[in-house]
Amino acid sequence: MSDIAQTPEPPYYAVIFSNHRTEGDHGYAEMADRMVELASEQPGFLGVESVRDGLGITVSYWESLDAIKEWKRNSEHREAQRMGHAKWYSAFKLRIAKVERDYGI
Repeated sequence: MSDIAQTPEPPYYAVIFSNHRTEGDHGYAEMADRMVELASEQPGFLGVESVRDGLGITVSYWESLDAIKEWKRNSEHREAQRMGHAKWYSAFKLRIAKVERDYGI
């Protein structure tokens, strides 16, 4: 993904997932694509941005904290989290932030 997400006027929420991967793919790319597809079907999903250059950062945007909680409860997403802990990430940090202002060109 390389596009900048087209988000609505604030306020909305950002889930920021920073990570370091382990060596090898081990099914990661396929699961990452599935998670974007699945998230985009979730009520309250607004968009996603992701980059990887050693450090991986994925930011997903959501209408509300309730929408984020529902995404966390999704069974396929929970399986991806389990796999991430077991074999895809050597380190990660998840942050949730309220976006109060955005601007750009």
